[in-house]
Amino acid sequence: MALKESLGESLDDDQKFILYKHDELFSESFPVFKEIRRMGKLCDVTLKVEDQTFSAHRIVLAATIPYFYAMFTNNMAESRIKEITMKEIEPSALESLINFAYSGQVRIDNQNVQSLMMGASFLQLLKVRKACAEFLISRFHPHNVLGIRHFADSMSCQHLIKAADKYIDQNFAKVSQSEEFLNLEFDELIELIKSDYLNIKSEEVVFEACLKWVKFSEAKRVELFPQVLSQVRLPLLSPQFLADRVAREELIRSSHQCRDLLDEAKDFHLMPERRGLLQSFRTRHRGEFISGQIYAVGGLTSNGESVSTVEIYDPITHKWRMGEQMSMMRSRVGVAVMDGKLYAFGGFNGSERLSTVEVYDPQENKWSQGSAMNCKRSAVGVAALNDCIYVCGGYDGVTSLNTVECYCPKTDVWKTVAPMMKYRSAGGVAALDKYVYALGGHDGLSIFDSVERYDPVNDVWQKMKPMLNRRCRLGVAALDGKLYACGGYDGNSFLRSVEVYDPIKDSWSLVTSMNCKRSRVALAANMGKLWAIGGYDGETNLSTVEVYDPEADTWSFVPSMCAHSGGVGAGVIRN
Repeated sequence: MALKESLGESLDDDQKFILYKHDELFSESFPVFKEIRRMGKLCDVTLKVEDQTFSAHRIVLAATIPYFYAMFTNNMAESRIKEITMKEIEPSALESLINFAYSGQVRIDNQNVQSLMMGASFLQLLKVRKACAEFLISRFHPHNVLGIRHFADSMSCQHLIKAADKYIDQNFAKVSQSEEFLNLEFDELIELIKSDYLNIKSEEVVFEACLKWVKFSEAKRVELFPQVLSQVRLPLLSPQFLADRVAREELIRSSHQCRDLLDEAKDFHLMPERRGLLQSFRTRHRGEFISGQIYAVGGLTSNGESVSTVEIYDPITHKWRMGEQMSMMRSRVGVAVMDGKLYAFGGFNGSERLSTVEVYDPQENKWSQGSAMNCKRSAVGVAALNDCIYVCGGYDGVTSLNTVECYCPKTDVWKTVAPMMKYRSAGGVAALDKYVYALGGHDGLSIFDSVERYDPVNDVWQKMKPMLNRRCRLGVAALDGKLYACGGYDGNSFLRSVEVYDPIKDSWSLVTSMNCKRSRVALAANMGKLWAIGGYDGETNLSTVEVYDPEADTWSFVPSMCAHSGGVGAGVIRN
């Protein structure tokens, strides 16, 4: 009996075949193709660039390089001729990319990345092109990023353009010191300094950079200076800098248009009641729309125990992740960010109030000890302004405090400054313009609606217009030149209402309330929005988070924290 007949008798119809698959066939075959090419066997096409020629196999090129697939399968003349002359690609790049077609590997280095990326674009090898872009991103430096950005623009590589723009915005002060910056064309300079996302300590950086650019080739550029200066946000400069530096600059003194811009800035400072009439992009603060990582620090568990836990929220991916925890448990902790580092001041560890300070460096992903405060403080308000961090009021375990300490991270030194007018525990503190504001809180007897602000130049506190509601344990943050106060407790009710202070109008007004009542809420400004994190609603410690869009005047929920249940301190470290 024949074998196939006997097999047919023993198997059901649906079991009459198997499918054998050799998974390694392709990976084993391509090295053989490469070896056949090396020996010069079976090659059926020669590619010529300038005075160099490269032999290859049409089938391999068509299968691996989209440019050649189109050339060889669409009845073009090149599909029939033996030698093809190539243009718009360098010989070394073509050689590397032909080798890539056979090996799946290509070496990218400082010397060949530009020609290789141009060649990959020409041959439509998008993954190689992307690998070149990633290599260039890894090589960003303040002295080369503008050149790379120019190259990316010529290649229409949006991924590389966006990465370069982000790096330039984040490192503008250093980039502006480069030779590439001085050699920018006028249109390129304007595009750069128009950005709302420049990460600068003050507008002085932009002013000095633009002045340096003009003076680098003054004879050619002096007539462009008024247009350049119009993009500098002069009203954001301090009155002292305007008088001592800007007004004395000869290029400004000799230009009617420049003097008009200077007068606009002076009016902004001299007549605050008219600032509403002067609102323009020049009065808009930079940097507030930069994306940052939101850190939720310390706080409480659901049963009210203090923790050392840190969580980090990425507003781009909308996900929380665990961060490096502090060395000590801290609830009611004060948090501030300066120069890319996060500071945790005082707090309550479950048994006593703390005077200790911890500093988190995201580059090293670790916490270290800073110099301790002079006083123990929990329920403390903290704000960073210029080169200092101000720690205001709080509770020392016995009484509410009105004392204020000023910390300089550069010297790691504390000093005592003028005390607040009121004893404030569980108040809100934030920096706005050149002042530190202290809002609400309580003294152990009364809950306040009062507001005062500190002038560090004159070391004095000044009484300001009170809030519309009494609030302690509130969240406070500055955004777009205004001060927001949200949630808290008024002595009778836990609040979800939100009010905003406009320093130009010197008035408070209500905006849309949060979705939840939140006392002990942390409020952070990020990406032009406000993030209300955790809190207590009168019954439960909250892990929920909601975000406020000032343009739409709406609150919406975002993912809740994973390991916290309210009472956190919050800070934003810019990306």
